[in-house]
Amino acid sequence: MKTLDTIPTGKIERASQLVKTGFKVGGNYVAYYGEKIVNPSLTRDKLNENNAEDIYDGLKNLKGSALKVAQMLSMDKNIMPKAYVDKFSLAQFSVPPLSSPLVRKTFKNYLGKYPEQIYDSFTPDAINAASIGQVHQATKDGKKLAVKIQYPGVAESISSDLAIVKPFAIKMFNLQGKDSERYFKEVENKLLEETDYELELIQGISISKSCGVIPNLRFPKYYPEMSSKKTITMDWMDGLHLSEFTNQNQDREKGDKLGQALWDFYMFQMHGLRQVHADPHPGNFLIDSEINLIAIDFGCIKKVPNDFYVPYFELSNPEVIENAVLFKEKMYELEILRKDDSPKEIDYFTNLFYRLLSLFTKPFHGEAFDFSDEVFFTEMADLGEEFTKDTQLRKMNGNRGSQHFIYINRTFFGLYNLLHDLKARVVTQNYKKYMD
Repeated sequence: MKTLDTIPTGKIERASQLVKTGFKVGGNYVAYYGEKIVNPSLTRDKLNENNAEDIYDGLKNLKGSALKVAQMLSMDKNIMPKAYVDKFSLAQFSVPPLSSPLVRKTFKNYLGKYPEQIYDSFTPDAINAASIGQVHQATKDGKKLAVKIQYPGVAESISSDLAIVKPFAIKMFNLQGKDSERYFKEVENKLLEETDYELELIQGISISKSCGVIPNLRFPKYYPEMSSKKTITMDWMDGLHLSEFTNQNQDREKGDKLGQALWDFYMFQMHGLRQVHADPHPGNFLIDSEINLIAIDFGCIKKVPNDFYVPYFELSNPEVIENAVLFKEKMYELEILRKDDSPKEIDYFTNLFYRLLSLFTKPFHGEAFDFSDEVFFTEMADLGEEFTKDTQLRKMNGNRGSQHFIYINRTFFGLYNLLHDLKARVVTQNYKKYMD
């Protein structure tokens, strides 16, 4: 794979790259509509493939928040066309790494020493490269280690990157007025936290200690003395990325075992710790030879405040969903309904979210749930497509829901998709036995 000797870090450089990408996408649309005149039966598949290719190529050399957003979008399998999901998912663990000379220079800037002055051995070429950092293999005192190094300029470019994409996001998500700023601040703050490797180190140590009681779940050991604000040293964990495992696994019992560990891990965090690993994509999990789940990244942890947690999970109870008074009360508590809504808006959003939550919370309605259920995921996809095409929705008063929905919903959509890939059957209340 081609390596990078530089990364654009200036606002003008990064904006220019995004503008170039926009021109390419515009050209793809011109070509598509021109060809469609000649061939009316032409589908959008080729257009989607070309756009996904050009957008990813434009973002992968920028790294940072621009590429992180692509990674986040790749988790929305029910909304994004397959071409985008396939291409953007590469951002999870397979992007062009920094060149060896740039790695050495970056390492010296961060730690004041070159890698060979800290480790007994250090591989100059990256083993994995993602949106914010890349991983190298090293050894120290006979231990095999993983060393994560953050790309230079990533933290400093987050605010300017988001400012560039903000106008498009406002239009895409129908955000209106100054109140929309809180949604952007939520994303910006989480992205900034992900660039603070000292915070990730603390989070990794704390969560792995708390969740160590869950069977079939493993974590690396972290080494603070060989880490910094921009580098992390941890045990090297051998295993397949979760997506690699699911692509070749034919054993249903192995999928169930891993799915139960994954479900218990998330429910234990959510209900026991009131904070959760909010980046559940396949690149953050490995499967070892004994079919244990390994969690390897704790940069994105979402704390769940009580005033959001209580109504959010009360809505997983069918008795609350079916009680019109209670249901509407929770809609107000979660800021889905607003005091300035018209009667028409109240009826519209009450009905919309009743349909959505009746389906989305099904895994919580019984003692067990089968995530291989294609009917459930087809219904989710159909509902998502219906909402994206709903012209009435775009005319309604925007800015729906607490800012906490952004990462909590992302967490559950990602979790559901991972469990679907595993074809896992899980006992939904099993996690409670580890909370005593």
